[in-house]
Amino acid sequence: MTVAFVVNDILTEKPTYTTTVLATRLHRAGHKVYLIGVGDLLFLPNDHMGANACRVPDGEYADHNAYLEAMQGDEAVCEQIEATDIDVLMLRNNPADETGSREWAKTAGIDFGLYAAEQGVIVLNDPNGLARAMNKLYFQRFPEVVRPRTLISRNVEEIKAFYEEQQDHIILKPLQGSGGDGVFMIDKDNATNLNQIVETLSNKGYIVAQEFLPEASKGDIRMFVMNGEPLIVNGKYAAFLRQGADGDVRNNMTVGGKAVKADITPEILRMVELVKPQLIRDGMFLVGLDIVGEKMMEVNVLSPGGLFSAGELEGEDFVAEVIAALERKVRARDAYGGKFVNRFMSAVV
Repeated sequence: MTVAFVVNDILTEKPTYTTTVLATRLHRAGHKVYLIGVGDLLFLPNDHMGANACRVPDGEYADHNAYLEAMQGDEAVCEQIEATDIDVLMLRNNPADETGSREWAKTAGIDFGLYAAEQGVIVLNDPNGLARAMNKLYFQRFPEVVRPRTLISRNVEEIKAFYEEQQDHIILKPLQGSGGDGVFMIDKDNATNLNQIVETLSNKGYIVAQEFLPEASKGDIRMFVMNGEPLIVNGKYAAFLRQGADGDVRNNMTVGGKAVKADITPEILRMVELVKPQLIRDGMFLVGLDIVGEKMMEVNVLSPGGLFSAGELEGEDFVAEVIAALERKVRARDAYGGKFVNRFMSAVV
């Protein structure tokens, strides 16, 4: 099969990114793999979605470091392709990373993905679902029982009232953002700066004010869910506990967090059961749930990372399970002649 990954920019990809690891393993399994920068997408005169896409030269690569070095080097093979050349298009670009100089790039992957799906390509995650998940407001679609109490507003007085209601302890973060950027914990020690923090965050748009969960001091669990089910191999879950640096409320790996083994409890599995219907309905093939205690903090559907870390910690090949799922989807599409809509192919097959 031919798999293409849409990323923000090929040159900014890193060896341990989930995209790189998946691409390397797909190539090793004999599949044709392309990487496409979000600025290299095309709509061709023949009304087909296309792209100026790059692949590594044929051959074997020792690991994902060597693969990415070839992909980012002069030897990469870059050529124009179109939708009919692709079996699976994986939308792995993060719109939050485009804030500022490349606002046009935020929705480009989704926009072109919609056309690709119409032309028979299996697009993951489903672009219609991703369009509804462009910011953290999507999180509010999930059952209230799995979410911390939340206010979304740009009004400082409303946020102050929420802070007092939550007994002087809340988390503030931008509605659009990722990687722990712009996350603040507000308590009695820094409440005098609340006005200034709200003003700063509101310059970027709406603000998410969330109840503080004391368990967050121990870290949060990133858990992968595929086709609405926990990603599991040999009884081990594709998950890890992210622990923040000392004094940092953020546990994200991009800001110094570290990954250790996670304990997946029956309560966490019941939480996954509750979010499954929404994920299936929105065509979410591979997502990352961020969990603190018995609550979810976020649902990452755009470019969930950490699959490599989970595999290293648990000593299991979670990547092979993802690739097997992609192969099943392509076989099913071909057997049925493309009769099923992309949303169904994304999260059910």
